[in-house]
Amino acid sequence: MKKSKNGQKQVIKKSHWKKITDSKTLLLMCLPAIAFFIVFFYCPLPGAYIAFTNFNYKAGIFKSEFVGFDNFKFLLNSGSLWLLTRNTILYNLAFIILGNILQITIAILLNEIKNKAFRKVSQTVMFLPYFISAVLVGLLAFNILNYEFGFLTTLTKFFGKNPISVYQTPKVWPVIIVLAQLWQQTGYGSIVYFAAICGIDAEMIEAAQVDGANILAKIRYIILPSLKPTIIILFLFAIGGIMKGNFGLFYNLVGSSNATLWPYTDIVETYVYRTLMNNFNFPNASAVGLYQSFFGFVVVMVSNWIVRKIDKDYALF
Repeated sequence: MKKSKNGQKQVIKKSHWKKITDSKTLLLMCLPAIAFFIVFFYCPLPGAYIAFTNFNYKAGIFKSEFVGFDNFKFLLNSGSLWLLTRNTILYNLAFIILGNILQITIAILLNEIKNKAFRKVSQTVMFLPYFISAVLVGLLAFNILNYEFGFLTTLTKFFGKNPISVYQTPKVWPVIIVLAQLWQQTGYGSIVYFAAICGIDAEMIEAAQVDGANILAKIRYIILPSLKPTIIILFLFAIGGIMKGNFGLFYNLVGSSNATLWPYTDIVETYVYRTLMNNFNFPNASAVGLYQSFFGFVVVMVSNWIVRKIDKDYALF
């Protein structure tokens, strides 16, 4: 900024290159993240071409026979694509809806705990499952559900009931998987919402208490409206991954060889893994992966468009 001849201040706009040089320290800090995205997200993009070829190892990606949409037609005709889409979306909707309800509820309950020591212990206990690997979750589930020596079998026999073979009963698995996901992820999500609640102006809550507002009134008129931006942003991020399943959880809970459970437990990631490991069918696996990415992109764009129509301030872009 400098003064003109008449004494008025003039704003000098910096050039684009000048802005970059002034922010070089910040840009250097971003380099590892930029390199990560380039190497693991942008460099593999040409491999999507495999979905349109009859891939041949010797010929390579771009010299393999081009077959157009034949791989997609095969998936559509086999019925696999519909099954995978249905399972993946329904599981993720259950995770998003039930997960957010539980996370917000727990965050509000934590906020109401006045004893700080007890609150910290509660946070730690709920947060611990997030750090347990999917392998251990699968092992824990196996020891509970196993027909021969599982805890569930022991419990049912104790009450004089006949145990059921859970690993041969497909219809119970959606409940098992949803419960396992909620148990592992709810603690982390509740901490995020609890942090948002801590950012609410304390004077608003105190004023409501002076006016005689009970806990339900505070939740309805102060806490939930204040959490609205956080809920919408987290919802948009979650919707962006609605076609991406938790492979580690599904694989370790169900396994890859129990075909009896596939109609209720098979998602895109487990199908791609099984197709590659058992059949080495790269074109079909690539076709499913490309379909998954395109579907997720469309869902994000539509969701963001709807949010922009409601309130532009809450849209991602």
